Amino acid sequence: MKPSYRPAAKGAEEARQQLPAILADAAAGRTTIITRHGRAVAAVVPAAAARQNKPASLLLLAGSGKGMWGKNSAQVIDKLRDEWDR
Repeated sequence: MKPSYRPAAKGAEEARQQLPAILADAAAGRTTIITRHGRAVAAVVPAAAARQNKPASLLLLAGSGKGMWGKNSAQVIDKLRDEWDR
Protein backbone atom coordinates (compact mmCIF):
# COMPACT_ATOMS: atom_id res chain seq x y z
CA MET A 1 0.00 0.00 0.00
CA LYS A 2 1.26 3.47 -0.93
CA PRO A 3 1.87 5.77 2.07
CA SER A 4 -0.65 8.56 2.52
CA TYR A 5 0.69 12.06 1.90
CA ARG A 6 -1.27 15.21 2.56
CA PRO A 7 0.27 18.39 1.14
CA ALA A 8 0.79 21.39 3.35
CA ALA A 9 -1.80 24.13 3.01
CA LYS A 10 -0.92 27.79 3.45
CA GLY A 11 -2.98 30.95 3.24
CA ALA A 12 -2.00 33.37 0.47
CA GLU A 13 -0.34 35.88 2.80
CA GLU A 14 1.49 33.17 4.74
CA ALA A 15 2.66 31.63 1.45
CA ARG A 16 3.95 35.01 0.26
CA GLN A 17 5.98 35.39 3.44
CA GLN A 18 7.28 31.81 3.31
CA LEU A 19 7.95 31.50 -0.43
CA PRO A 20 11.62 30.47 -0.06
CA ALA A 21 10.62 27.60 2.27
CA ILE A 22 7.77 26.57 -0.05
CA LEU A 23 10.19 26.50 -3.00
CA ALA A 24 12.64 24.40 -0.97
CA ASP A 25 9.79 21.99 -0.18
CA ALA A 26 8.95 21.74 -3.90
CA ALA A 27 12.61 21.05 -4.70
CA ALA A 28 12.46 18.24 -2.12
CA GLY A 29 9.41 16.76 -3.86
CA ARG A 30 6.65 18.15 -1.63
CA THR A 31 3.51 19.98 -2.77
CA THR A 32 2.03 23.04 -1.06
CA ILE A 33 -1.58 24.10 -1.59
CA ILE A 34 -2.20 27.86 -1.50
CA THR A 35 -5.58 28.92 -0.15
CA ARG A 36 -7.56 32.13 -0.19
CA HIS A 37 -10.33 32.50 2.37
CA GLY A 38 -10.03 28.78 3.14
CA ARG A 39 -10.43 27.63 -0.47
CA ALA A 40 -7.62 26.04 -2.47
CA VAL A 41 -6.66 28.30 -5.39
CA ALA A 42 -3.19 27.12 -6.43
CA ALA A 43 -0.52 24.53 -5.85
CA VAL A 44 3.25 24.77 -5.82
CA VAL A 45 4.39 21.38 -7.09
CA PRO A 46 7.81 19.91 -7.83
CA ALA A 47 8.96 20.90 -11.33
CA ALA A 48 9.31 17.24 -12.32
CA ALA A 49 5.60 16.71 -11.66
CA ALA A 50 4.68 19.78 -13.73
CA ARG A 51 6.88 18.63 -16.61
CA GLN A 52 5.03 15.34 -16.81
CA ASN A 53 2.05 17.37 -17.97
CA LYS A 54 -0.39 15.18 -16.06
CA PRO A 55 -3.08 16.60 -13.87
CA ALA A 56 -2.44 16.42 -10.15
CA SER A 57 -4.07 13.54 -8.36
CA LEU A 58 -7.53 14.29 -7.07
CA LEU A 59 -6.66 12.21 -4.02
CA LEU A 60 -5.02 15.35 -2.62
CA LEU A 61 -8.48 16.88 -2.38
CA ALA A 62 -10.07 13.85 -0.70
CA GLY A 63 -12.48 14.94 1.98
CA SER A 64 -12.25 18.65 1.13
CA GLY A 65 -15.95 18.83 0.22
CA LYS A 66 -17.22 16.51 2.93
CA GLY A 67 -20.63 17.65 4.11
CA MET A 68 -20.85 20.37 1.47
CA TRP A 69 -24.23 19.16 0.23
CA GLY A 70 -25.69 18.13 3.59
CA LYS A 71 -27.01 14.72 4.52
CA ASN A 72 -29.16 14.29 1.40
CA SER A 73 -27.19 15.60 -1.56
CA ALA A 74 -29.78 14.42 -4.10
CA GLN A 75 -32.46 16.54 -2.45
CA VAL A 76 -30.22 19.63 -2.43
CA ILE A 77 -29.32 19.18 -6.10
CA ASP A 78 -32.97 18.71 -7.04
CA LYS A 79 -33.81 21.95 -5.25
CA LEU A 80 -31.03 23.77 -7.12
CA ARG A 81 -32.32 22.42 -10.43
CA ASP A 82 -35.83 23.59 -9.56
CA GLU A 83 -34.48 27.11 -9.04
CA TRP A 84 -33.14 27.12 -12.60
CA ASP A 85 -36.52 26.09 -14.01
CA ARG A 86 -38.23 29.17 -12.67
